[in-house]
Amino acid sequence: MSLPVIGAALGTAGLETWRDWILEKNRDLELQAFHTAAVLDGDWSAEVAHTRKLLDGYTGRLGIHGPFWGFTIGTSDPEVQKIVARRMDQGLDVCAALGATQMVIHSPYSTWDYNNLDNFPDNRRNLMDNVHACIRAAVKRAEDQGVTLVMENIEDIDPMDRQRLVESFASTALKLSIDTGHAEYAHGRTGAPPVDYFVTAAGDMLDHIHLQDAEGYADRHWALGEGTIRWTAVFRAIAALNVKPRLILELRDKAGIGPSMDYLERMGLGQ
Repeated sequence: MSLPVIGAALGTAGLETWRDWILEKNRDLELQAFHTAAVLDGDWSAEVAHTRKLLDGYTGRLGIHGPFWGFTIGTSDPEVQKIVARRMDQGLDVCAALGATQMVIHSPYSTWDYNNLDNFPDNRRNLMDNVHACIRAAVKRAEDQGVTLVMENIEDIDPMDRQRLVESFASTALKLSIDTGHAEYAHGRTGAPPVDYFVTAAGDMLDHIHLQDAEGYADRHWALGEGTIRWTAVFRAIAALNVKPRLILELRDKAGIGPSMDYLERMGLGQ
């Protein structure tokens, strides 16, 4: 069986640098140039045109990181919910312009939630209702547009909370994402299960993975092999899935892409 092909999350400058590597195997690509309020509220058409030119001939799976700064999709304020819905729409506008088929969004579950969602009988239902109010329209639009929204773990301790939330939409346009460094942070600091457990729990709903290393203390985004994540166990769990999630190196220093690939190839885990 051939090793999984690894892609990357890149801004425009990063895409210019790593373009040939992306195109050589039509690697999964997540564009991270269209998620800030300043960009979304401005004229991003020139950036899209430049990106499309850079990707001439690319036939791989293209996605973007959606907006997330300054809000949570679980907000209870109806006026803020309108803002969240507008930001989701703006992200989907970018997807349409680029021809992207996936957009990453962030989980609403916090460490506080884990310890308090069952403190009052309606807390779990209320949070789910808030998320539906925020992104219901975006999920429907994504269905029509051929885009899949993938919900990434942030502070999540119990991976099943996010899974039940995604299942509540009953839509093929909303699936799960895992960030390995976030999971390692939660494992090390707040008692979450190890990273491979997150993969196994997500099962066939897993459509996207951010690959980054960490030491269980902070959100490091280190090159693979620099932290404490048990990568053999993680890739064993990925191989056991019936689906092929997008595998995206999300590194703070893009120069770490080369060493990360060297590590994966040396370990016989990816190409």
